[in-house]
Amino acid sequence: MLKAFSGGTLSRDFTASIVVFLVAMPLCMGIAIASGVPPEKGLVTGIIGGIVVGLLAGSPLQVSGPAAGLAVIVFEIVQQQGLSALGPILILAGAIQVIAGLLRVGGWFRAISPAVVHGMLAGIGVLIVVGQFHVLFDDKPLSSGLANLLAMPGQIFGLTNQDAAMAFAVGLVTIGGMIGWEKVRPASMKLLPGALVGVVLATLVAFFLGLPVARVVVPESIMSAVTLPEGNLLAQLMTPSVITTAIAIAFIASAETLLSAAAVDRMHDGVRTNYNRELSAQGVGNLLCGFAGALPMTGVIVRSSANVQAGGKTRLSTILHGIWILGFVALLPWLLREIPMAALAGILVVTGVRLVSLDHAKHLLHRYGPLPAVVWAATLVTVVTTDLLTGVLVGIGLSLLEMLPHVRRLGLKIDETSWDNKHEVALDGTASFFSLPGLSARLEALPAGRVIILNVERLGHIDHTCAEMLREWIDRRRNAGMEVELFGAAGRLRQLAA
Repeated sequence: MLKAFSGGTLSRDFTASIVVFLVAMPLCMGIAIASGVPPEKGLVTGIIGGIVVGLLAGSPLQVSGPAAGLAVIVFEIVQQQGLSALGPILILAGAIQVIAGLLRVGGWFRAISPAVVHGMLAGIGVLIVVGQFHVLFDDKPLSSGLANLLAMPGQIFGLTNQDAAMAFAVGLVTIGGMIGWEKVRPASMKLLPGALVGVVLATLVAFFLGLPVARVVVPESIMSAVTLPEGNLLAQLMTPSVITTAIAIAFIASAETLLSAAAVDRMHDGVRTNYNRELSAQGVGNLLCGFAGALPMTGVIVRSSANVQAGGKTRLSTILHGIWILGFVALLPWLLREIPMAALAGILVVTGVRLVSLDHAKHLLHRYGPLPAVVWAATLVTVVTTDLLTGVLVGIGLSLLEMLPHVRRLGLKIDETSWDNKHEVALDGTASFFSLPGLSARLEALPAGRVIILNVERLGHIDHTCAEMLREWIDRRRNAGMEVELFGAAGRLRQLAA
Protein backbone atom coordinates (compact mmCIF):
# COMPACT_ATOMS: atom_id res chain seq x y z
CA MET A 1 0.00 0.00 0.00
CA LEU A 2 2.95 2.34 0.63
CA LYS A 3 3.72 2.20 -3.09
CA ALA A 4 0.44 4.04 -3.71
CA PHE A 5 1.79 7.17 -2.01
CA SER A 6 4.86 7.58 -4.20
CA GLY A 7 4.63 10.69 -6.39
CA GLY A 8 4.02 9.30 -9.90
CA THR A 9 1.89 6.41 -8.68
CA LEU A 10 -0.34 8.65 -6.57
CA SER A 11 -1.10 11.01 -9.46
CA ARG A 12 -1.92 8.12 -11.84
CA ASP A 13 -4.16 6.43 -9.26
CA PHE A 14 -5.92 9.74 -8.58
CA THR A 15 -6.62 10.29 -12.30
CA ALA A 16 -7.76 6.70 -12.79
CA SER A 17 -10.11 6.94 -9.80
CA ILE A 18 -11.90 9.91 -11.37
CA VAL A 19 -12.39 7.98 -14.63
CA VAL A 20 -13.70 4.89 -12.81
CA PHE A 21 -16.04 7.08 -10.74
CA LEU A 22 -17.50 8.62 -13.92
CA VAL A 23 -18.01 5.15 -15.42
CA ALA A 24 -19.42 3.66 -12.21
CA MET A 25 -22.03 6.31 -11.24
CA PRO A 26 -24.53 5.76 -14.08
CA LEU A 27 -23.96 1.99 -14.06
CA CYS A 28 -24.58 1.67 -10.31
CA MET A 29 -27.94 3.41 -10.66
CA GLY A 30 -28.90 1.74 -13.92
CA ILE A 31 -28.18 -1.78 -12.65
CA ALA A 32 -30.21 -1.05 -9.51
CA ILE A 33 -33.18 -0.03 -11.61
CA ALA A 34 -32.75 -3.11 -13.82
CA SER A 35 -32.75 -5.18 -10.61
CA GLY A 36 -36.10 -3.72 -9.56
CA VAL A 37 -34.73 -1.75 -6.60
CA PRO A 38 -34.24 2.00 -5.95
CA PRO A 39 -31.08 3.47 -7.55
CA GLU A 40 -29.51 4.37 -4.20
CA LYS A 41 -29.18 0.64 -3.44
CA GLY A 42 -26.72 0.35 -6.32
CA LEU A 43 -24.80 3.39 -5.13
CA VAL A 44 -24.39 1.86 -1.64
CA THR A 45 -22.97 -1.29 -3.25
CA GLY A 46 -20.59 0.83 -5.33
CA ILE A 47 -19.36 2.62 -2.20
CA ILE A 48 -18.77 -0.65 -0.31
CA GLY A 49 -17.15 -2.24 -3.35
CA GLY A 50 -14.78 0.66 -3.76
CA ILE A 51 -13.74 1.43 -0.19
CA VAL A 52 -14.03 -1.88 1.68
CA VAL A 53 -13.38 -4.48 -1.02
CA GLY A 54 -10.74 -2.20 -2.55
CA LEU A 55 -8.80 -2.39 0.72
CA LEU A 56 -9.08 -6.18 1.01
CA ALA A 57 -9.02 -7.31 -2.64
CA GLY A 58 -6.67 -9.96 -3.98
CA SER A 59 -6.82 -8.29 -7.41
CA PRO A 60 -5.59 -4.72 -6.75
CA LEU A 61 -6.77 -3.20 -10.03
CA GLN A 62 -10.15 -4.92 -10.21
CA VAL A 63 -13.14 -2.69 -9.39
CA SER A 64 -16.11 -4.18 -7.54
CA GLY A 65 -19.70 -3.03 -7.53
CA PRO A 66 -23.21 -3.95 -8.71
CA ALA A 67 -23.00 -6.12 -11.83
CA ALA A 68 -25.34 -6.51 -14.78
CA GLY A 69 -24.73 -10.25 -14.48
CA LEU A 70 -26.74 -10.42 -11.24
CA ALA A 71 -29.49 -7.94 -12.18
CA VAL A 72 -31.73 -10.66 -13.56
CA ILE A 73 -31.56 -12.93 -10.53
CA VAL A 74 -32.04 -9.99 -8.12
CA PHE A 75 -35.10 -8.85 -10.11
CA GLU A 76 -36.58 -12.35 -9.68
CA ILE A 77 -35.85 -12.32 -5.93
CA VAL A 78 -37.53 -8.93 -5.45
CA GLN A 79 -40.57 -9.97 -7.53
CA GLN A 80 -41.05 -13.36 -5.87
CA GLN A 81 -39.77 -12.91 -2.30
CA GLY A 82 -39.79 -9.16 -1.77
CA LEU A 83 -37.00 -6.64 -1.18
CA SER A 84 -36.68 -7.65 2.47
CA ALA A 85 -35.46 -11.13 1.43
CA LEU A 86 -32.44 -9.69 -0.37
CA GLY A 87 -30.53 -8.82 2.85
CA PRO A 88 -30.53 -12.33 4.38
CA ILE A 89 -29.73 -13.90 1.02
CA LEU A 90 -26.67 -11.65 0.57
CA ILE A 91 -25.50 -12.20 4.15
CA LEU A 92 -25.52 -15.96 3.58
CA ALA A 93 -23.99 -15.66 0.08
CA GLY A 94 -21.21 -13.45 1.45
CA ALA A 95 -20.49 -15.91 4.26
CA ILE A 96 -20.25 -18.72 1.70
CA GLN A 97 -17.74 -16.69 -0.33
CA VAL A 98 -15.61 -15.87 2.72
CA ILE A 99 -15.48 -19.52 3.75
CA ALA A 100 -14.72 -20.61 0.16
CA GLY A 101 -11.79 -18.19 0.04
CA LEU A 102 -10.45 -19.41 3.40
CA LEU A 103 -10.74 -23.01 2.16
CA ARG A 104 -8.70 -21.99 -0.90
CA VAL A 105 -11.22 -23.02 -3.55
CA GLY A 106 -10.90 -19.75 -5.52
CA GLY A 107 -8.81 -21.39 -8.25
CA TRP A 108 -11.56 -23.91 -8.99
CA PHE A 109 -13.86 -21.20 -10.32
CA ARG A 110 -11.36 -20.67 -13.13
CA ALA A 111 -12.07 -24.27 -14.17
CA ILE A 112 -15.59 -23.35 -15.29
CA SER A 113 -15.75 -23.60 -19.07
CA PRO A 114 -15.38 -20.23 -20.85
CA ALA A 115 -18.23 -21.38 -23.11
CA VAL A 116 -20.54 -21.62 -20.06
CA VAL A 117 -19.48 -18.26 -18.62
CA HIS A 118 -19.80 -16.35 -21.89
CA GLY A 119 -23.06 -18.14 -22.71
CA MET A 120 -24.37 -17.08 -19.30
CA LEU A 121 -23.31 -13.47 -19.88
CA ALA A 122 -24.88 -13.50 -23.36
CA GLY A 123 -28.16 -14.78 -21.91
CA ILE A 124 -28.05 -12.07 -19.25
CA GLY A 125 -27.40 -9.53 -21.99
CA VAL A 126 -30.54 -10.63 -23.87
CA LEU A 127 -32.63 -10.45 -20.67
CA ILE A 128 -31.32 -6.96 -19.87
CA VAL A 129 -32.09 -5.70 -23.38
CA VAL A 130 -35.67 -7.04 -23.49
CA GLY A 131 -36.33 -5.84 -19.92
CA GLN A 132 -34.84 -2.37 -20.20
CA PHE A 133 -36.50 -1.86 -23.58
CA HIS A 134 -39.74 -1.25 -21.65
CA VAL A 135 -38.04 1.21 -19.28
CA LEU A 136 -37.11 3.24 -22.38
CA PHE A 137 -40.85 4.01 -22.58
CA ASP A 138 -41.14 4.83 -18.82
CA ASP A 139 -42.84 1.47 -18.35
CA LYS A 140 -41.90 -1.37 -15.99
CA PRO A 141 -40.35 -4.65 -17.16
CA LEU A 142 -42.43 -7.81 -16.83
CA SER A 143 -41.61 -10.80 -14.66
CA SER A 144 -39.81 -12.98 -17.25
CA GLY A 145 -37.57 -12.63 -20.27
CA LEU A 146 -40.07 -14.29 -22.63
CA ALA A 147 -42.90 -12.03 -21.40
CA ASN A 148 -40.73 -8.96 -21.99
CA LEU A 149 -39.81 -10.20 -25.46
CA LEU A 150 -43.43 -10.83 -26.45
CA ALA A 151 -44.50 -7.41 -25.15
CA MET A 152 -41.91 -5.46 -27.17
CA PRO A 153 -44.08 -4.96 -30.31
CA GLY A 154 -46.83 -3.51 -28.12
CA GLN A 155 -44.47 -0.81 -26.87
CA ILE A 156 -43.62 0.24 -30.43
CA PHE A 157 -47.28 0.36 -31.48
CA GLY A 158 -48.11 2.28 -28.30
CA LEU A 159 -46.01 5.29 -29.29
CA THR A 160 -49.19 7.28 -29.81
CA ASN A 161 -48.84 7.93 -26.05
CA GLN A 162 -46.96 11.25 -26.14
CA ASP A 163 -45.22 10.85 -22.77
CA ALA A 164 -43.96 7.36 -23.70
CA ALA A 165 -42.72 8.72 -27.02
CA MET A 166 -40.79 11.50 -25.25
CA ALA A 167 -39.20 9.00 -22.86
CA PHE A 168 -38.23 6.80 -25.80
CA ALA A 169 -36.68 9.82 -27.54
CA VAL A 170 -34.64 10.58 -24.39
CA GLY A 171 -33.43 6.97 -24.35
CA LEU A 172 -32.42 7.20 -28.01
CA VAL A 173 -30.52 10.43 -27.29
CA THR A 174 -28.60 8.55 -24.57
CA ILE A 175 -27.80 5.60 -26.84
CA GLY A 176 -26.84 7.88 -29.73
CA GLY A 177 -24.66 10.09 -27.51
CA MET A 178 -22.94 7.09 -25.92
CA ILE A 179 -22.15 5.26 -29.16
CA GLY A 180 -21.45 8.45 -31.12
CA TRP A 181 -18.96 9.72 -28.55
CA GLU A 182 -17.10 6.40 -28.50
CA LYS A 183 -16.70 6.58 -32.27
CA VAL A 184 -15.64 10.23 -32.69
CA ARG A 185 -13.98 11.25 -29.39
CA PRO A 186 -10.51 12.73 -29.83
CA ALA A 187 -7.48 10.90 -28.44
CA SER A 188 -7.01 13.60 -25.80
CA MET A 189 -10.46 12.76 -24.34
CA LYS A 190 -10.48 8.98 -24.79
CA LEU A 191 -10.85 8.46 -21.02
CA LEU A 192 -14.18 10.33 -20.88
CA PRO A 193 -16.70 7.45 -20.80
CA GLY A 194 -19.43 7.28 -23.42
CA ALA A 195 -22.03 6.29 -20.82
CA LEU A 196 -21.47 9.55 -18.95
CA VAL A 197 -21.71 11.61 -22.15
CA GLY A 198 -24.98 9.88 -23.07
CA VAL A 199 -26.54 10.47 -19.64
CA VAL A 200 -25.44 14.12 -19.45
CA LEU A 201 -26.72 14.83 -22.96
CA ALA A 202 -30.12 13.23 -22.26
CA THR A 203 -30.42 14.97 -18.88
CA LEU A 204 -29.72 18.38 -20.45
CA VAL A 205 -32.26 17.75 -23.21
CA ALA A 206 -34.94 16.71 -20.71
CA PHE A 207 -34.14 19.63 -18.38
CA PHE A 208 -34.07 22.47 -20.90
CA LEU A 209 -37.11 21.21 -22.83
CA GLY A 210 -39.00 20.51 -19.60
CA LEU A 211 -39.99 17.03 -20.78
CA PRO A 212 -42.54 15.17 -18.62
CA VAL A 213 -40.49 11.99 -18.27
CA ALA A 214 -39.83 9.86 -15.19
CA ARG A 215 -36.66 10.79 -13.36
CA VAL A 216 -34.41 9.07 -10.84
CA VAL A 217 -35.63 9.21 -7.24
CA VAL A 218 -32.92 9.29 -4.57
CA PRO A 219 -33.22 10.23 -0.88
CA GLU A 220 -31.75 13.39 0.64
CA SER A 221 -29.34 11.30 2.73
CA ILE A 222 -27.52 8.17 1.58
CA MET A 223 -27.94 6.78 5.10
CA SER A 224 -31.68 6.46 4.51
CA ALA A 225 -30.84 3.99 1.73
CA VAL A 226 -29.34 1.64 4.32
CA THR A 227 -31.95 -0.88 5.48
CA LEU A 228 -30.88 -3.15 8.33
CA PRO A 229 -32.18 -6.75 8.44
CA GLU A 230 -35.41 -7.44 10.28
CA GLY A 231 -35.41 -8.96 13.79
CA ASN A 232 -36.09 -12.52 12.60
CA LEU A 233 -32.82 -12.72 10.64
CA LEU A 234 -31.79 -16.15 11.96
CA ALA A 235 -35.13 -17.68 11.00
CA GLN A 236 -34.85 -16.17 7.52
CA LEU A 237 -31.34 -17.57 7.07
CA MET A 238 -32.72 -21.07 7.71
CA THR A 239 -35.44 -20.74 5.04
CA PRO A 240 -34.85 -23.22 2.14
CA SER A 241 -35.57 -20.59 -0.53
CA VAL A 242 -33.03 -18.22 1.04
CA ILE A 243 -30.37 -20.95 1.25
CA THR A 244 -30.77 -22.11 -2.37
CA THR A 245 -30.82 -18.55 -3.74
CA ALA A 246 -27.78 -17.59 -1.63
CA ILE A 247 -25.83 -20.57 -3.01
CA ALA A 248 -26.76 -19.56 -6.56
CA ILE A 249 -25.70 -15.93 -6.03
CA ALA A 250 -22.44 -16.98 -4.32
CA PHE A 251 -21.59 -19.32 -7.19
CA ILE A 252 -22.45 -16.94 -10.03
CA ALA A 253 -20.90 -13.87 -8.35
CA SER A 254 -17.69 -15.78 -7.58
CA ALA A 255 -17.37 -17.15 -11.11
CA GLU A 256 -17.94 -13.72 -12.67
CA THR A 257 -15.52 -12.05 -10.23
CA LEU A 258 -12.65 -14.47 -10.68
CA LEU A 259 -12.99 -14.66 -14.46
CA SER A 260 -13.04 -10.87 -14.53
CA ALA A 261 -9.88 -10.87 -12.36
CA ALA A 262 -8.18 -13.23 -14.81
CA ALA A 263 -9.10 -10.83 -17.64
CA VAL A 264 -7.72 -7.86 -15.68
CA ASP A 265 -4.44 -9.75 -15.15
CA ARG A 266 -4.07 -10.00 -18.94
CA MET A 267 -4.32 -6.19 -19.23
CA HIS A 268 -1.30 -5.27 -17.09
CA ASP A 269 2.11 -6.52 -15.96
CA GLY A 270 1.72 -5.71 -12.27
CA VAL A 271 0.75 -7.84 -9.29
CA ARG A 272 -1.15 -11.03 -10.21
CA THR A 273 -4.47 -11.88 -8.59
CA ASN A 274 -4.61 -13.88 -5.36
CA TYR A 275 -7.86 -15.68 -6.18
CA ASN A 276 -8.60 -16.92 -2.67
CA ARG A 277 -8.07 -13.48 -1.13
CA GLU A 278 -10.22 -11.91 -3.83
CA LEU A 279 -12.99 -14.42 -3.16
CA SER A 280 -12.96 -13.70 0.58
CA ALA A 281 -12.89 -9.93 -0.03
CA GLN A 282 -15.98 -10.22 -2.25
CA GLY A 283 -17.63 -12.24 0.52
CA VAL A 284 -16.97 -9.48 3.05
CA GLY A 285 -18.42 -6.97 0.58
CA ASN A 286 -21.57 -9.01 0.03
CA LEU A 287 -21.96 -9.54 3.79
CA LEU A 288 -21.91 -5.77 4.29
CA CYS A 289 -24.28 -5.24 1.36
CA GLY A 290 -26.64 -7.76 2.96
CA PHE A 291 -26.60 -5.92 6.29
CA ALA A 292 -27.10 -2.59 4.45
CA GLY A 293 -29.95 -3.93 2.30
CA ALA A 294 -28.04 -3.10 -0.89
CA LEU A 295 -27.39 -4.96 -4.16
CA PRO A 296 -24.96 -7.89 -4.48
CA MET A 297 -21.53 -7.16 -5.90
CA THR A 298 -18.96 -8.79 -8.13
CA GLY A 299 -15.73 -7.74 -9.73
CA VAL A 300 -16.82 -5.96 -12.93
CA ILE A 301 -14.80 -5.93 -16.13
CA VAL A 302 -16.09 -2.62 -17.58
CA ARG A 303 -14.99 -0.55 -14.58
CA SER A 304 -11.84 -2.63 -14.08
CA SER A 305 -10.70 -2.19 -17.68
CA ALA A 306 -11.39 1.57 -17.38
CA ASN A 307 -9.14 1.57 -14.30
CA VAL A 308 -6.27 -0.15 -16.12
CA GLN A 309 -6.64 1.94 -19.28
CA ALA A 310 -6.69 5.15 -17.21
CA GLY A 311 -3.31 4.24 -15.72
CA GLY A 312 -4.30 2.88 -12.31
CA LYS A 313 -1.30 1.27 -10.56
CA THR A 314 -2.47 0.23 -7.09
CA ARG A 315 -5.63 -0.46 -5.11
CA LEU A 316 -5.77 3.24 -4.17
CA SER A 317 -7.56 4.06 -7.45
CA THR A 318 -10.36 1.64 -6.56
CA ILE A 319 -10.65 2.93 -3.00
CA LEU A 320 -10.76 6.57 -4.13
CA HIS A 321 -13.51 5.90 -6.68
CA GLY A 322 -15.68 4.61 -3.81
CA ILE A 323 -14.93 7.76 -1.83
CA TRP A 324 -15.92 9.96 -4.82
CA ILE A 325 -19.27 8.11 -5.13
CA LEU A 326 -19.93 8.63 -1.43
CA GLY A 327 -19.04 12.34 -1.65
CA PHE A 328 -21.17 12.93 -4.75
CA VAL A 329 -24.25 11.20 -3.32
CA ALA A 330 -23.86 12.99 0.03
CA LEU A 331 -23.34 16.47 -1.42
CA LEU A 332 -25.25 16.52 -4.75
CA PRO A 333 -28.34 14.27 -4.52
CA TRP A 334 -30.44 16.97 -6.24
CA LEU A 335 -28.35 16.57 -9.39
CA LEU A 336 -29.06 12.84 -9.55
CA ARG A 337 -32.80 13.59 -9.44
CA GLU A 338 -32.60 15.33 -12.81
CA ILE A 339 -31.48 12.15 -14.61
CA PRO A 340 -34.28 10.57 -16.70
CA MET A 341 -34.98 6.88 -16.05
CA ALA A 342 -34.99 6.30 -19.80
CA ALA A 343 -31.39 7.56 -19.96
CA LEU A 344 -30.20 4.86 -17.55
CA ALA A 345 -32.23 2.29 -19.49
CA GLY A 346 -30.44 3.38 -22.67
CA ILE A 347 -27.05 2.71 -21.08
CA LEU A 348 -28.16 -0.75 -20.01
CA VAL A 349 -29.55 -1.61 -23.44
CA VAL A 350 -26.12 -0.89 -24.93
CA THR A 351 -24.44 -2.82 -22.10
CA GLY A 352 -26.76 -5.80 -22.68
CA VAL A 353 -26.12 -5.87 -26.42
CA ARG A 354 -22.37 -5.89 -25.80
CA LEU A 355 -22.67 -8.87 -23.46
CA VAL A 356 -24.00 -10.95 -26.35
CA SER A 357 -20.60 -11.56 -27.93
CA LEU A 358 -21.06 -13.59 -31.12
CA ASP A 359 -17.32 -13.18 -31.70
CA HIS A 360 -16.67 -15.41 -28.70
CA ALA A 361 -18.93 -18.13 -30.11
CA LYS A 362 -17.08 -17.89 -33.44
CA HIS A 363 -13.75 -18.09 -31.60
CA LEU A 364 -14.84 -21.27 -29.80
CA LEU A 365 -16.09 -22.84 -33.04
CA HIS A 366 -12.96 -21.95 -34.99
CA ARG A 367 -10.44 -23.09 -32.36
CA TYR A 368 -12.14 -25.97 -30.59
CA GLY A 369 -14.89 -27.34 -32.81
CA PRO A 370 -18.69 -27.43 -32.53
CA LEU A 371 -19.18 -28.75 -28.96
CA PRO A 372 -18.00 -25.59 -27.07
CA ALA A 373 -20.08 -23.43 -29.44
CA VAL A 374 -23.12 -25.65 -28.74
CA VAL A 375 -22.45 -25.30 -24.98
CA TRP A 376 -22.38 -21.50 -25.40
CA ALA A 377 -25.66 -21.45 -27.36
CA ALA A 378 -27.44 -23.91 -25.04
CA THR A 379 -26.43 -21.91 -21.97
CA LEU A 380 -27.65 -18.67 -23.57
CA VAL A 381 -31.03 -20.12 -24.61
CA THR A 382 -31.63 -21.84 -21.25
CA VAL A 383 -30.81 -18.65 -19.29
CA VAL A 384 -33.32 -16.70 -21.38
CA THR A 385 -36.10 -19.30 -21.35
CA THR A 386 -35.76 -20.59 -17.74
CA ASP A 387 -33.41 -18.97 -15.24
CA LEU A 388 -29.76 -18.17 -14.62
CA LEU A 389 -28.80 -21.13 -12.44
CA THR A 390 -30.52 -23.69 -14.69
CA GLY A 391 -28.68 -22.24 -17.69
CA VAL A 392 -25.30 -22.52 -15.95
CA LEU A 393 -25.98 -26.10 -14.81
CA VAL A 394 -27.07 -27.12 -18.32
CA GLY A 395 -23.89 -25.59 -19.74
CA ILE A 396 -21.66 -27.36 -17.20
CA GLY A 397 -23.46 -30.65 -17.89
CA LEU A 398 -22.94 -30.33 -21.65
CA SER A 399 -19.27 -29.39 -21.20
CA LEU A 400 -18.75 -32.71 -19.38
CA LEU A 401 -19.53 -34.51 -22.65
CA GLU A 402 -16.07 -33.54 -23.90
CA MET A 403 -14.56 -35.75 -21.20
CA LEU A 404 -16.61 -38.92 -21.82
CA PRO A 405 -14.17 -40.53 -24.32
CA HIS A 406 -11.30 -39.92 -21.83
CA VAL A 407 -13.06 -40.84 -18.60
CA ARG A 408 -10.64 -43.76 -17.92
CA ARG A 409 -7.58 -41.51 -18.10
CA LEU A 410 -8.51 -38.21 -16.48
CA GLY A 411 -5.32 -37.80 -14.46
CA LEU A 412 -2.55 -35.39 -15.46
CA LYS A 413 1.07 -35.93 -14.47
CA ILE A 414 3.40 -32.90 -14.50
CA ASP A 415 7.19 -33.38 -14.53
CA GLU A 416 9.76 -30.55 -14.45
CA THR A 417 13.45 -30.64 -15.36
CA SER A 418 16.03 -27.85 -15.72
CA TRP A 419 19.34 -27.48 -17.57
CA ASP A 420 21.38 -24.44 -18.55
CA ASN A 421 18.88 -21.59 -19.06
CA LYS A 422 16.00 -23.89 -19.98
CA HIS A 423 13.17 -25.36 -17.92
CA GLU A 424 11.02 -28.18 -19.33
CA VAL A 425 7.48 -28.96 -18.20
CA ALA A 426 6.24 -32.34 -19.46
CA LEU A 427 2.50 -33.09 -19.41
CA ASP A 428 1.33 -36.70 -19.43
CA GLY A 429 -2.34 -37.73 -19.49
CA THR A 430 -5.50 -35.63 -19.93
CA ALA A 431 -5.57 -31.87 -19.33
CA SER A 432 -9.16 -31.08 -18.38
CA PHE A 433 -10.93 -28.58 -16.15
CA PHE A 434 -10.45 -31.12 -13.33
CA SER A 435 -6.70 -30.55 -13.50
CA LEU A 436 -6.80 -26.84 -14.42
CA PRO A 437 -6.26 -25.32 -10.93
CA GLY A 438 -3.16 -27.45 -10.25
CA LEU A 439 -1.74 -26.97 -13.74
CA SER A 440 -2.33 -23.20 -13.62
CA ALA A 441 -0.60 -22.93 -10.23
CA ARG A 442 2.44 -24.87 -11.51
CA LEU A 443 2.72 -22.71 -14.63
CA GLU A 444 2.44 -19.44 -12.70
CA ALA A 445 5.26 -20.59 -10.38
CA LEU A 446 7.74 -21.22 -13.23
CA PRO A 447 10.99 -19.17 -13.17
CA ALA A 448 10.90 -15.89 -15.08
CA GLY A 449 14.46 -15.84 -16.40
CA ARG A 450 14.49 -19.14 -18.30
CA VAL A 451 13.24 -20.46 -21.63
CA ILE A 452 10.20 -22.64 -20.90
CA ILE A 453 9.76 -25.79 -22.96
CA LEU A 454 6.22 -27.15 -22.69
CA ASN A 455 6.44 -30.82 -23.69
CA VAL A 456 2.97 -32.06 -24.68
CA GLU A 457 4.10 -35.12 -26.63
CA ARG A 458 2.46 -37.48 -24.12
CA LEU A 459 -0.65 -35.36 -23.59
CA GLY A 460 -3.53 -37.56 -24.68
CA HIS A 461 -6.24 -34.88 -24.71
CA ILE A 462 -6.81 -31.27 -23.70
CA ASP A 463 -10.29 -29.77 -23.33
CA HIS A 464 -11.12 -26.27 -24.50
CA THR A 465 -11.13 -24.87 -20.93
CA CYS A 466 -7.54 -25.94 -20.32
CA ALA A 467 -6.51 -24.96 -23.86
CA GLU A 468 -7.83 -21.41 -23.29
CA MET A 469 -5.90 -21.17 -20.02
CA LEU A 470 -2.70 -22.35 -21.73
CA ARG A 471 -3.19 -19.90 -24.60
CA GLU A 472 -3.60 -16.99 -22.19
CA TRP A 473 -0.56 -18.05 -20.14
CA ILE A 474 1.64 -18.39 -23.25
CA ASP A 475 0.47 -15.02 -24.62
CA ARG A 476 1.10 -13.26 -21.30
CA ARG A 477 4.57 -14.76 -20.93
CA ARG A 478 5.59 -13.93 -24.49
CA ASN A 479 4.22 -10.39 -24.17
CA ALA A 480 6.48 -9.97 -21.14
CA GLY A 481 9.48 -10.81 -23.35
CA MET A 482 9.96 -14.39 -22.12
CA GLU A 483 10.41 -17.34 -24.46
CA VAL A 484 8.02 -20.30 -24.52
CA GLU A 485 8.43 -23.32 -26.81
CA LEU A 486 5.93 -26.12 -27.40
CA PHE A 487 7.31 -29.59 -28.11
CA GLY A 488 5.16 -32.35 -29.62
CA ALA A 489 2.14 -30.09 -30.25
CA ALA A 490 -0.60 -31.50 -32.49
CA GLY A 491 -4.27 -30.74 -33.18
CA ARG A 492 -5.64 -27.77 -31.22
CA LEU A 493 -2.32 -27.38 -29.39
CA ARG A 494 -0.55 -26.67 -32.66
CA GLN A 495 -2.42 -23.35 -32.84
CA LEU A 496 -1.02 -22.38 -29.43
CA ALA A 497 2.52 -22.70 -30.75
CA ALA A 498 1.91 -20.14 -33.49
